Amino acid sequence: MDLIPAPRHLKADDGAPGPWSFRLHPGTRIAADDPAAQAVARRLRAELSAATGFALDACTEEQGRLLRQTITLRTDPELLAAGGPEAYALAVHEYGAVLRGGAGPGLSHAAQTLRQLFDPRIYRRAPLPGTDWVLPPVRIEDAPRFGWRGVLLDVARHFLPKADVLRFLDLMAAHKLNVLHLHLTDDQGWRIEIRRHPRLTSVGAWRERSMVGYRSADRRDDRPHGGHYTQDDLREIVAYAADRHITVVPEIDLPGHSQAAIAAYPELGNTDAVDTSALGVWTDWGINPNVLNVTDGTLRFFEEVLEEVLEVFPSEFVHLGGDECPKDQWRASPAAQARIAELGVDGEDGLQSWFIRHFDRWLADRGRRLIGWDEILEGGLAPGAAVSSWRGYEGGIAAARAGHDVVMCPEQHVYLDHRQAPGGDEPIPVGYVRTLEDVYRFEPVPPELDGAAAARVIGTQANLWTEFMTSARDVDYRAFPRLAAFAEVAWSDLPRDPAERDWAGFERRMAGHYPRLDALGVEYRPPGGPHPWQRRPGVAGRPAEGP
Repeated sequence: MDLIPAPRHLKADDGAPGPWSFRLHPGTRIAADDPAAQAVARRLRAELSAATGFALDACTEEQGRLLRQTITLRTDPELLAAGGPEAYALAVHEYGAVLRGGAGPGLSHAAQTLRQLFDPRIYRRAPLPGTDWVLPPVRIEDAPRFGWRGVLLDVARHFLPKADVLRFLDLMAAHKLNVLHLHLTDDQGWRIEIRRHPRLTSVGAWRERSMVGYRSADRRDDRPHGGHYTQDDLREIVAYAADRHITVVPEIDLPGHSQAAIAAYPELGNTDAVDTSALGVWTDWGINPNVLNVTDGTLRFFEEVLEEVLEVFPSEFVHLGGDECPKDQWRASPAAQARIAELGVDGEDGLQSWFIRHFDRWLADRGRRLIGWDEILEGGLAPGAAVSSWRGYEGGIAAARAGHDVVMCPEQHVYLDHRQAPGGDEPIPVGYVRTLEDVYRFEPVPPELDGAAAARVIGTQANLWTEFMTSARDVDYRAFPRLAAFAEVAWSDLPRDPAERDWAGFERRMAGHYPRLDALGVEYRPPGGPHPWQRRPGVAGRPAEGP
């Protein structure tokens, strides 16, 4: 059985379908009594009915026991106590299937596993003739390794329409990923409606053109690019995600990566060091010198932004970036230097730490937690903050040893915008070469951590930065199939030593998983190399760019 991610315990009859098999048919019912089970059952019914054409009417568990070939869903307090809300158990027998979850999330994962047990055409949105929806007997017990199994989706560099975000959430749920880190603001675009500050989207959501390619500062496409989500759009995304037991964590980047905001409201910049009145939304990639000033007015401005963010996003964590903040403008700004003297902090690094600590306290006062990139360690880590460790493992190791929660997402391993193979035919071959096998052998907890410090690694995350992804099909190509390997790393109980992992076994299971991705309409990178439409013309054998 080609299940991805691999479950902890599986006992299956590997023989051909026989008299003890479960066969979905027009009279099959879906039974659920408690509210959490009923919510998952509604979605499972919609998914299975679309592909099979069967009604799969609802019934109670008592009614289901009188019928044959019933799918039963229930929450199980014992499973909750033993494995937590995401634990699940699944049993298929001749009379149907029983799905149990520690809570709603576990039942949702059980439903996703049930879908994988069927013919891959179960993922299609309309029935195809000639499919036999039959399953042999199987018993599965499963629970995730990490509580945070995330994907960053950068919608600031290239805007992704709402429908594409909803589709991406479906792909995440199919792989048991449970955190969507939504990168909403950057130098190149501001994507969230803020009603008190409308110019953030009327001005900050659009740039005149975009840089094309990698290390090609002289090339522009001369096409305006932009877009934003209304607050109702984002509430819809949050609700859609919650129905799939996915948490959406918003990111508002500050004090760096802020030129789009400064273009909309020039007074947010360091006006005593640089003329911000002529700044537009940035059309380059890379690290931008224009950063927020440190006045009380700017602090209040972003408090007002975050007040609206908190109204839309109920997540415990709010990501505030804190990365790649050049200090040159602060060094040249009399106001920033006066603030350093007033606060008595250690230079510009201390000023950035003070800036982040301000919002850490502000969020904590409202029952939320700040998470930021590992640069927030510079000048002292904000109390109570969590760290997304992207510049390798070092920041995460330091934060974990200091008692802070860590999400491991080192760029050398899980930046999925980086190229998937060596050679010049990869589209815009940026960054480190990270093959499917490389991602499968990624270990989120470094050997330097053990015991209580290792337990501070609350999860891991793959990042999709979209400088070079202009559409959903580009996102598909960069994400898959590597996101399937990452999902197994985040979920399954794999050996911590990457060399001991069963790569050959994963490859065999992926052969069964590609037809599922085909049915879902995912334009993944084929195992044999780029799609013709992705291949770079006339550059076969050319050395790839980047480190």
